[in-house]
Amino acid sequence: MIGVRVALRVRMSAHDAHYAGGLVDGARILGLFGDLATELLIRLDGDEGLFRAYETVDFLAPVYAGDFVEATAELTAVGRSSRQMRFEARKVISNLRADWPGVEMDSTRPAPSAAEVLEDPIVVARATGTCVVPAALQRKPRELYLPGLPAGPEPGAAAIVTPPSTRSESDVILTAAIVGAELTRAQTPYLPLTPEEVADEAARCREAGAAIIHLHVRTDDGNNTQSAERFAQVIEAIRRKCDCIIQPSTGGAVGMSIEERCGPLACRPEMATLNCGTINFGDEVFVNSRPDIRRIAEKIRNAGAAAELECYEVGHVAEGLALASEGAVTPPLHFQFVLGVKGAIPAREDVLLLMRSLVPPDASWGVAALGRYQQPLTELAMRLGGHARLGLEDNIYVGKGVLADGSSPLVARAAAYARSMGRQPADPPRARVLLGLGVNL
Repeated sequence: MIGVRVALRVRMSAHDAHYAGGLVDGARILGLFGDLATELLIRLDGDEGLFRAYETVDFLAPVYAGDFVEATAELTAVGRSSRQMRFEARKVISNLRADWPGVEMDSTRPAPSAAEVLEDPIVVARATGTCVVPAALQRKPRELYLPGLPAGPEPGAAAIVTPPSTRSESDVILTAAIVGAELTRAQTPYLPLTPEEVADEAARCREAGAAIIHLHVRTDDGNNTQSAERFAQVIEAIRRKCDCIIQPSTGGAVGMSIEERCGPLACRPEMATLNCGTINFGDEVFVNSRPDIRRIAEKIRNAGAAAELECYEVGHVAEGLALASEGAVTPPLHFQFVLGVKGAIPAREDVLLLMRSLVPPDASWGVAALGRYQQPLTELAMRLGGHARLGLEDNIYVGKGVLADGSSPLVARAAAYARSMGRQPADPPRARVLLGLGVNL
């Protein structure tokens, strides 16, 4: 039962519109959340229970008559009689009439009945709340939905529960990807280039909740480089400012040789990325042959670093497991699912669930998702017990059309979300323990 969501989808009718222009009031959305909470309680306890209170409610976008709204609820904690839940409502179909209030239909205006399926659903509301089912009304034994756990805490206490495979992972490791190989100052003025700029941003990300700095470096004029000398300068600057795990990329940029890509390993970092296969990368091809993957894995091992297994396709997960079986990489394994690269696997929930299912229980995994998919897919990863990568390398916006003034606001938002669901962002010392790293500072 724990970790399974319930959902419903409804069309907002004219009767739901409470304000001018066909605007639906927030109480209608809260009513959907209440119905979902009731279903969860029935599935859990065989009783409708009572909704005690909302802890948080955020209305994020307007809803109009004619819109279709999909709402979900998920159980996050269980006490003796209390049940904590998390809710989300997304607009999946938009009625276009709301864009033209009070305008007569003509050849340039949509008809009042015009509507569109949204390629990217819009989150209209999020909430957390607590329901209560008195013990005398709980008709289902606790062990049916919490197998292997004790009978429960004292009355009034709440115990955070997660799926069995992630029950020990209350900590979440946040990685900040603050530079990248493709981003330019023309796209965002907040891209750090010099060693001091990168170090300052790393320190801000550490303060926001990041434990790992995923690192590409640039020359002062913005050109991508895998120079060991430049990496050494940047790493030294970061270490003066914070204690984060520094994770250089051995991917570099498309077209670089293996020797060039492995330049930063001369700095003997604690971790380094290992790309686990070839992909179409936009209009280019990022080549990682199986022999080359093993060459890089050997160089990472010889540098005393742990490999983060970068997976842009489902087959890359299998390749990471093959590397482990050959002894090319050593446990504990850590996988990073990179979702949404054009030409590679898309950023979708079903994709993430499939890739996660291939990872062995004793391995850890996280998600990096590109552009507008960064927030929803990393939040999903955290809900599923995984970790998350945030930052300008993957996404330069903090909201639609609003540039993030660095990677730290993206990290801070993810950290706040993690805390809202009972997971604590791991500090660097704790992350080193979780990842099985030796301290190499």
